[in-house]
Amino acid sequence: MGNHEHSKMSHEKIIHSSFKTPQAANHHLMIKDITKRFWISLILTIPVIALSPVVGMTFSFQYIMPYGTYIVAIIGTILFIYGGQPFFKGAKEEFKSHKPGMMALITLGISVAYIYSMYAVLIRLMHRPINDFFWELATLIDIMLLGHVIELKAVMNAQSVVDDLSNLVPDTIHSVVDGQVRDIPLSHLKLGDIVEVRARENIPTDGIICSGETQINESIITGEERSIYKAQGSTVIAGSTNESDVIHVKVTATGDENYLSKVNKLVAQAEQEKSKQEVLSDKVAGYLFYIATFIAIIAFFFWSFHAPLSLAFSIAVTVLVIACPHALGLAVPLVVSKTATLAAKHGLVIRRQVFENISGMKFILMNKTGIITQGDYNIKAIHHLTGKMTNQQVLQYAATLEQQSKHPIAKSIVKTAKQQHLSFLESFNVEEEKGVGMKGFVNGNYAELISPSVLKERGLAIGIEEVIKQYAGDTLTYLLVDGRLAGVLILEDQIKKEAFHVIQSLKAEGYIPVMLTGDNKESAISIAKTLGIDEVQSDLKPQDKVKWVHKYQQRGKVLMVGNGINDASSLVAADIGMAIGVGIDVNIDSADIVLVNNNLDDILAFIILAKHANRKMKQNLWWGAGYNIIALPLAAGILAPIGIMLSPTAGAFLMSVSTIIVAINAMTLKM
Repeated sequence: MGNHEHSKMSHEKIIHSSFKTPQAANHHLMIKDITKRFWISLILTIPVIALSPVVGMTFSFQYIMPYGTYIVAIIGTILFIYGGQPFFKGAKEEFKSHKPGMMALITLGISVAYIYSMYAVLIRLMHRPINDFFWELATLIDIMLLGHVIELKAVMNAQSVVDDLSNLVPDTIHSVVDGQVRDIPLSHLKLGDIVEVRARENIPTDGIICSGETQINESIITGEERSIYKAQGSTVIAGSTNESDVIHVKVTATGDENYLSKVNKLVAQAEQEKSKQEVLSDKVAGYLFYIATFIAIIAFFFWSFHAPLSLAFSIAVTVLVIACPHALGLAVPLVVSKTATLAAKHGLVIRRQVFENISGMKFILMNKTGIITQGDYNIKAIHHLTGKMTNQQVLQYAATLEQQSKHPIAKSIVKTAKQQHLSFLESFNVEEEKGVGMKGFVNGNYAELISPSVLKERGLAIGIEEVIKQYAGDTLTYLLVDGRLAGVLILEDQIKKEAFHVIQSLKAEGYIPVMLTGDNKESAISIAKTLGIDEVQSDLKPQDKVKWVHKYQQRGKVLMVGNGINDASSLVAADIGMAIGVGIDVNIDSADIVLVNNNLDDILAFIILAKHANRKMKQNLWWGAGYNIIALPLAAGILAPIGIMLSPTAGAFLMSVSTIIVAINAMTLKM
């Protein structure tokens, strides 16, 4: 989990960083309040039971104790008002939104029990023997409050993993200004600041190492229990642990913009969004309110003609109580919350609405560079295509253009230039054109680095067919100077070691893997054949990838796996958009899922987890709604002719058991 010595966050910083989800704080307060109400109600229940006829007894202490009836009525009223307050409040909100459900049913049940009990007290004052429902009312409120506590704690437990992320950054950081180190609050940190991170301290924010080298443990972020060597120029993520030497980090994201905050934002957003199955469960809960109310009324009138009025009321209350959709309300949210936080602990950040989409998924579209391949290029060769430039000058021009880019090819070109001790040339107005490449003025000349597809579009590939043929299977990028082809850089990339078995596993599961790439056709086909990928689309610009996503969607659901800003539009267009990478290198907001660890195995991990989660949602929905098919007729007294009748307390117990079953089923979900 990393070092927690400096991990306790102040209230001020929680507000500043927006790490803590508001749902977690609300749940904590609600649990505290309802737990208190439960214990007080439970204590008040003891004298109510002592003074009431219980389990068929024909006498109670209230008949032999002076004022016993009044004492029970007073305690029952306190219980009804104090213990029932959370349910009254919830019912009010449900009726205001015109969506009566669980809280409305509970409120109706305890209200009927209370009103009838007060009626019984008045009748007894006239010296007519009649039993009340005060002990049923008291135990009913106790069980309902206990069920509510269990529900809220289950949700809190599911959220706890993500909330733990908020404790991974220190309150105080070591700021470096003009070579001097001083401690300042994290909230004072600004973009571009330099911070010192010492051995065994957690990284306070996303940044780039500007001096020093060390081993970083990113297990809390990636789920991989291993240290990663990081040196000058390497990116680091807030919450990871510096395991060895002192490093200086230049801040690239603060507050709401760092990786941990984005994770929490996604989870918070997920909790606000409704999945299709949750909408279905809400509708069922609404229908259940009307069905249960109708059955309760019918049962009351039927039994009022065939049995004492007290029995008719008891049956009506039991119907209302047993139909309370506690389990239905938990069926989907608990699975979603558990899945999202469990995944986050292992480096998968999942949004809520994707679970249903995994059902019927057919195509897995994957970008080549950085997804299927390592994205760690080596320059294999450089060819100058004009007598005015040498190979070294081609590299120097390319590195000067690429120094502002974060693309894997750019990083490799800059790295090679530095290794050869080549200096960057004078440049200005350098910018990246999406889907084209880098452009700007270098050494007074207008220079561009473009892809093979752009080269073909401009009709500049004529005359270099032999070079293209010679390096079929490699990645080529072309340098233009003042509109003329000046050189070509040939780069080679390694296929990820896990790529073959992941592709084969996807095919075995019935999915069709598709490679999308902006690289040349020869390179794409060579890699695809090695891995057993049958469908390849090459020479693509970002807008072309979006078109292919839509084309495949005409044949089935599409999961798009990409990285970087160029894939953002494709990720949005797909049924499920999955971004692979870490922190600042990933356009998190465009994806439905973010795989922090750059490992293809996590695609399989997500698919398996999503399938299991979807299955558990369906199981919970069937149980949450389906048990009422048996429970409601039973509560209405359908088996009374053979001597089987349910009391309101027994109904409340069965309802609570169904809630616990749903909660246990959700919490048994594992990676």
